[in-house]
Amino acid sequence: MKPIKSIFILMLLSAVINQSQAQKKSLKEDWIKLFNGKDLKDWDIKITGEDLGVNYKNTYRIDSGLLKISYDQYSNFESKYGHMYYKKPYSYYKIRFEYRFVGNQIPGGAEWNVRNSGIMIHSQSAKSVTKNQEFPASLEIQLLGGLGTGERTTANLCTPGTIVEMNGKINPDHCINSSSKTYNGDQWVKVEAVVLGDSLITHYMEGKPVFSYQKPHLGEDVNGKGALLKEGYIAVQAESHPIDFKSIELLNLEGCKNPKCANYKVYYVKGVACKRCKKQI
Repeated sequence: MKPIKSIFILMLLSAVINQSQAQKKSLKEDWIKLFNGKDLKDWDIKITGEDLGVNYKNTYRIDSGLLKISYDQYSNFESKYGHMYYKKPYSYYKIRFEYRFVGNQIPGGAEWNVRNSGIMIHSQSAKSVTKNQEFPASLEIQLLGGLGTGERTTANLCTPGTIVEMNGKINPDHCINSSSKTYNGDQWVKVEAVVLGDSLITHYMEGKPVFSYQKPHLGEDVNGKGALLKEGYIAVQAESHPIDFKSIELLNLEGCKNPKCANYKVYYVKGVACKRCKKQI
């Protein structure tokens, strides 16, 4: 009986170890780096007045591991608003990125675009943007740098072609300020947002919520409210002031919610069919 008892104990111990390892794996956050620090693979560029894929005057580039939006080859901005779109849409996710404004605005840029850029979420695709369209229908996490005097918040919201609800009511304003502090100079600034489909979206600065809204819709008019925005593309804006991004990362919150499945994650918010569940634990 002793050998049988020993085998049983070993089997039990092995099961406990496997379960512990599986629990640790389910807790590990699998952040996706949206740009690789080497090239613009996986991104589609669309600049106003240009065909899809034309990186006009090398506006978007990778330099020393940074994603840079630069205007050193321009003489005048000429309303060349640009957006660079990640290859696939997302619905439920966290996004975090680190940016800094650098240098001076290119001549021809609007006064309100000094130290102004953004990350678009729930955006229409690059392919659906018309040739002369300046901004995609999207939700813009607006990034503003301080001007040296006065307050100028960041992680705000702008709504090109869209409209949102706040505290249960439609807010018709095109740009709405967050409660963040002002970030002056060329310092690196970290922003995070939690996007939960068409329900709740929250912007964070330094780990604290600074802005939230609900039920994003297509359409800019309260009476002409269109379809709910449940998902969309992520795009990096080029709006006449040079800006660098050190990182842009995404944590998908949509996946298998079956704890017995090998690809289960405790942080998933929205469940999907576990089609790739090859191993039971």
